[in-house]
Amino acid sequence: MKLRRRAFLGGLAGLALATPVAARALDDGGDRSQALRVLLGRGPVEPIAGGFLFAGNRYRGTYSILPDGRVVNEVNFDDYLASVVPAEMSPSWPIAALEAQAICSRGFILARSNPNRPYDLVPSELAQVYRGVESEYPASTAAVHATSGLVLRYAHAFAQIEYSSCCGGFNESSADAWGAAPIPYLVAHPCPYCTASPHYRWKADLLAEDLRESVSQIAPQIGALQDVTFTDFDRSGRARWVALAGSAGFVRISASRFRIEIGARRIPSLLVRRQSSLLAPASQAFGGLHIEGRGLGHGVGLCQWGARGYALAGGSAQEILSFYFAGTSIGRL
Repeated sequence: MKLRRRAFLGGLAGLALATPVAARALDDGGDRSQALRVLLGRGPVEPIAGGFLFAGNRYRGTYSILPDGRVVNEVNFDDYLASVVPAEMSPSWPIAALEAQAICSRGFILARSNPNRPYDLVPSELAQVYRGVESEYPASTAAVHATSGLVLRYAHAFAQIEYSSCCGGFNESSADAWGAAPIPYLVAHPCPYCTASPHYRWKADLLAEDLRESVSQIAPQIGALQDVTFTDFDRSGRARWVALAGSAGFVRISASRFRIEIGARRIPSLLVRRQSSLLAPASQAFGGLHIEGRGLGHGVGLCQWGARGYALAGGSAQEILSFYFAGTSIGRL
């Protein structure tokens, strides 16, 4: 399927913004497109045709070695995205969803690159997963090329890009998620498109013996843990606080901190629908917490499973992005 390029490009002629990334270019056989500096780490490097080998993976572009021995890959922006997009979203998904992810991934990088460092970003989940040539797939590469140079904009600036796996049927606002100033296009709203996700509904049992070690680090003043309760649910239905009761006292901590400390995979999201205490079989004391919820991740911005569902319903990449980032437009670097 070809990208509906007229819908993307109509009325966008002449738009440009100077950024640390866009100001650099990689001269590769006449190609003067944007270049990124990706910090790969330490290890042996072997030059090969069209790139180099590092830690068993093949990378495009060139490399340099910092004074401390770390290797930096300077790579064409789209070559980088050709590896990133299928690592962030299944390359078997509809082309419109992959195009939406490519545009989001491009904007995600722009906000996180730092011209004051000798590299722009790292290749892990702290930024976006980047494994080089072996991660590339024809469908996702086609999506990257079809959307080359396109980013989301709001007013006269790049839009802040956020995305997660599955919002559980209701997108979260950035203000509620992180306590920051509201962003007009990152707001709470229903999402009917992600019901096929394996994490759309989930259940988890957090046993007391597993909770106690983490809670003793978070709130040692409460003594032996006796109860855990998610509280203060926001407009999307996500918990903002967790109440911890112990033998020596009581404390509330932010739900996001609790999720991080316990484990983001053990608590897939803060969209908790039901909760109940587990009782220890012998003593009937606090044995842990049973929770049921929806979604995987913070739920702000693009819902990736929602993008898939919207695309399967016939939506274009532009329509997907307009739904999850209402009020933004698509422009060029």
